Amino acid sequence: MENIRFGLELRTLNNLIRRRCDFSSHKKEIETITGNNGWIIGFLAENSTAGRNVYQKTIEEHFNITRAAASNALSLMEQKGLITRLPDKQDGRRKKIVLTEKALQLERLIKEDFDSFEATLRKGFTDDELETLYGFFLRIKENLQDN
Repeated sequence: MENIRFGLELRTLNNLIRRRCDFSSHKKEIETITGNNGWIIGFLAENSTAGRNVYQKTIEEHFNITRAAASNALSLMEQKGLITRLPDKQDGRRKKIVLTEKALQLERLIKEDFDSFEATLRKGFTDDELETLYGFFLRIKENLQDN
């Protein structure tokens, strides 16, 4: 087991995932959307459908990214006309992040790509194996957050 380099394997998987996201089937229609923007749009759409407000802090926590990374991503998305930031009714200092009509139109295409991607990732695994794998992912995340 010592010869197995989990970090290298995870890095390789990350590269494959990025490459897959960068060459989506709808790339031409959504060419201004990076993989990260697509994940954020999907997250915002899911929360909007559920009636939950999303703030920058929500994005930081969900994607486990720094405040600066979240701020940069959201600023670029705002420049591209994908999101707007609206003052929160209870606390005007907080800005609720809302998808624009442009992003909502792209979200359907992004969802198709993500659903196809998820199906590819799950191919050949039983439900029990997927549950076990997911548990391993959570444990790895905990290990990394502890340090």
